[in-house]
Amino acid sequence: MANERFLGSGMKFPPKVDPSTGRFVISAGEQSVKESVYLILMTQRGERWLEPLFGARLLSYSFMDTSPTMLGLMKNELASVLLEQEPRISDVSITIDPTVRDGCLLINISYVIAQTNQQENLVFPFYLNVQPEEESDEQ
Repeated sequence: MANERFLGSGMKFPPKVDPSTGRFVISAGEQSVKESVYLILMTQRGERWLEPLFGARLLSYSFMDTSPTMLGLMKNELASVLLEQEPRISDVSITIDPTVRDGCLLINISYVIAQTNQQENLVFPFYLNVQPEEESDEQ
């Protein structure tokens, strides 16, 4: 119970209403932390006008090439943003599978919940705006 108090609770993300009570579903503990990490990644910096520094700049990578240099820049920036904006986690490690499947990169995020020393992970799909290959006009 003390663990949940430290990690907190809040409205589940994405928001859901409990059909039996008509109230918003609450998320607590480790699940609350995981949803917070996901929310940071899904929010574009500047999107929340009262908190302009909240979120990541993932959209700036939408048209990137998937070279090791660009993936390294993305990985370092995401780790920094998560450590800066989610105080309940530490030891963030990010790996990105360089293989693009259906326009999607898989970002593997592992972190430690600081209070409990519990290892957690999240696989985040990042969709690139990949231009479809043009069909050849052979006649």
